[in-house]
Amino acid sequence: MKRIRRLVQFAGPYLAAVVVLILLRSTGLAQTLDLVVYDLITSQRAEGSGQDTPITLVGVDEDDIKRFGWPIDDGVFCEAFDALNAAGVVAIGFDIYRDKGVGPNQQCLRDRFRDEPTLVSIFNVASDIPPVPGTPPERQSYNDISVDADGVLRRDLVHVTGQDEATVSFPLRVLEVATGDTVIRSSLETETHDGAWLSVNGGGYHNEAEAAWGYQRLMRFREPGSYPSYSLSDLVAGSVPEVKLRNRIVLIGSTAASLRDLFEVPHTRFRQGETLFQISGVEMHANRLATLIDERNGTLIQGWIMPGWGNLLLVFGFAAGGLLLGERIHKQRVSILVVVLVAGSAAGGFGLLLWNHIWAGIAMPIAALLSFGGAAWLRRGVESQQHSQQIRQLLGQTTSPAVAEQLWAQRDALLSNGRFMGQQLPITSLFTDTASFTSVSEGMSPRQLMDWLNRGMEVCVPAVTQRNGMVNKFTGDGMLAVFGVPLPGDPSAEAQAAVEAAFEINNGLKRLNADLIAEGAPTMRVRMGIHSGEALVGSMGSAERIEYAVIGDAVNCASRLESYDKHRHEGVLRVLLSSTTLELLPTEFRASLSLEDWGTVQVKGRDKPLNVSEVKFEGCSTQAVGNPKNADKY
Repeated sequence: MKRIRRLVQFAGPYLAAVVVLILLRSTGLAQTLDLVVYDLITSQRAEGSGQDTPITLVGVDEDDIKRFGWPIDDGVFCEAFDALNAAGVVAIGFDIYRDKGVGPNQQCLRDRFRDEPTLVSIFNVASDIPPVPGTPPERQSYNDISVDADGVLRRDLVHVTGQDEATVSFPLRVLEVATGDTVIRSSLETETHDGAWLSVNGGGYHNEAEAAWGYQRLMRFREPGSYPSYSLSDLVAGSVPEVKLRNRIVLIGSTAASLRDLFEVPHTRFRQGETLFQISGVEMHANRLATLIDERNGTLIQGWIMPGWGNLLLVFGFAAGGLLLGERIHKQRVSILVVVLVAGSAAGGFGLLLWNHIWAGIAMPIAALLSFGGAAWLRRGVESQQHSQQIRQLLGQTTSPAVAEQLWAQRDALLSNGRFMGQQLPITSLFTDTASFTSVSEGMSPRQLMDWLNRGMEVCVPAVTQRNGMVNKFTGDGMLAVFGVPLPGDPSAEAQAAVEAAFEINNGLKRLNADLIAEGAPTMRVRMGIHSGEALVGSMGSAERIEYAVIGDAVNCASRLESYDKHRHEGVLRVLLSSTTLELLPTEFRASLSLEDWGTVQVKGRDKPLNVSEVKFEGCSTQAVGNPKNADKY
């Protein structure tokens, strides 16, 4: 069960990240985000002006409808065709359905489409609308288009292979009629035409089945409204300049809003106005035709669209990157900053590629980076709490914040199977005991006695922990504090920290006793022994009871010094210091101490005697070392 729990704790955040990615993709949110970015870039990146193309538009506007009515008589269009051919146009694309004649001159329109080599008629496959009757197959074309699910026109259906001679897209047929060149269609039929073609999961599309139908690519938009444009009335009245007709291609279609041949485009989302921004069908076909002309002239930047497998690799790569950045960067704040910077840089990079017509999915890779990075932070947070609890359990009490931070940083090296590994470390131990505790306890209730003891510990414990020492255990009316564990430090600095703690405890006891006297309570006097040496440290116990143990001569000697000659005690605190600790102290610090030599002392349980000195607080020039503000140095 423990292994399963650990596996769930480790894998759970990453499974959640996977679920987030699946939801982003399955709900269509990822595609929506990708398309928004695509629309933004496309609306800001103009492909030039329609004025630079050999295309002129003739639109049926609202004024034309008022003048000629709707549907317009076929005879009016016959006049328009005659005027265009007389002006020397090379091709006329007629983007108006006229499978059924209108007015008394229906035959003239059919004759024109049968006999005039410049005229191209349209039909619609999806709506089963045929072309103008009598139009030869080589001048017929379909005007079916691909609109995305959100109603925005982004894709250009260039060609569908394997069809009959009549089934050619409207812009491609107009180009062929204008130039007599069928090279583009031939290369598409033989699959030798290079281009940035869409696929089911290509670019920012996800499971867009229609994108794989025929040869489709992303639309290229000239600046909206930039093509030379005139109304049908202008053309019939002869008001169109000849320079805008001779040797040019003319597309005729409806532009009146009432005819509803208008389309939302990438620019729609970002252009504000009183009405929804749309472009007419005839301008849309002009953009498609202009792209084909650029392609034929060799000036089209083809670009590239990331295929579905490439997008999938991007997702895996960014997920791995998020995992590594979230797991391997030690400081979580730095990790978060780096992941955010990488995500921002990646988004900017994808945007720059898109500006240059290279389109890859953006939302899923960035989401993978952030979600897996977030999963790593969550997992580390849970692990951090567990380790923190584990360390507190192993140590038995809270260490100083600085030591706790170091413990966390080195947890992998210190912990093994939930325990501190045994190691030999140089330490300085500090042992305390309360003098005359038995006689004091006889005059107090248990509650009063516990409160009295705790007030003393409130003086002693902070003096230790603020200097990165560890209170290893409480011994009834005393404590064992250790400097140099669980992380090894400078033995000289640890010895000085222990002595400084003694000075602070002395000052604190004086203040405490002043309060106790004012309250009429017994004063507190403490004995202390300090000794330095090697000790075995690590976790000891069973699964039911475990603690951080410090074992060795360094601890035993400190305890013996504390209890040695108990009745020889002046002041609130008596501190006996071994020569081993004294020799470790920095020279300047040692010289500032006031010491009384006790000579050689044979402590119980040790063959080799100790040279012992008592620290005298009165007249000592180092009273200030007890100030906690100096603790940062040690």
